[in-house]
Amino acid sequence: MRIFPDIDSFRAVVGEEIAVSEWLVVDQVMIDAFAEATGDFQWIHVDVARAAASPMGHTIAHGFLTLSLIAGLSSETWRIDKLKHRLNYGLNKVRFPTPVPSGSRVRARFKLVSLEDDPPGVKMILQSTVELEGAAKPACVAEQIGLLFPAD
Repeated sequence: MRIFPDIDSFRAVVGEEIAVSEWLVVDQVMIDAFAEATGDFQWIHVDVARAAASPMGHTIAHGFLTLSLIAGLSSETWRIDKLKHRLNYGLNKVRFPTPVPSGSRVRARFKLVSLEDDPPGVKMILQSTVELEGAAKPACVAEQIGLLFPAD
């Protein structure tokens, strides 16, 4: 876990990779739970037999599942102390260059692209890259926007 004492110390690393998560297994149980939560039961995600017979040869994680993993992987790898709170503001760009097969491992790399004062807080742009173990291309690349609110 990389800990930044405050926003000013975080500002000092703009342009740098700030953290890399541990590997996480994306298994069929996780994929099925995501399908239940979202109502997205497309066969390539949940029908193991049909997916095995497809050109993919296996089920794959939903792209939005891969994207949603970024939040947990981020909170496990870095934080800023002396914050009232942090809010997700949105995304500028999201891409899914490589599908995530069931049973594979992913991890995330986080790069602080920019910090801009946006009273009463600070707007953060964070590039999050989800790597798929053994793959040449990432599973997901997302440019996240967050709002950071410093403690008084």
